[in-house]
Amino acid sequence: MNIAEKITELRESVGENRYEFSEHLGIPVRTLEDWEAGRRTPPQYIPRLIEYQLKYEELVKKGKKG
Repeated sequence: MNIAEKITELRESVGENRYEFSEHLGIPVRTLEDWEAGRRTPPQYIPRLIEYQLKYEELVKKGKKG
């Protein structure tokens, strides 16, 4: 799986469209669109950071329920 596919998969895993995901992460919409289309390639660590943030948010959400 390449970086573009990974970012798309992460976005879809939280059920957000590109605009919502860009707002969620503080990344410009155009940048996110370019990453997902493969027109630009982010540094290798970006998908990992996004994944860590989403996992952290999920853990915090679960912690508040319990």
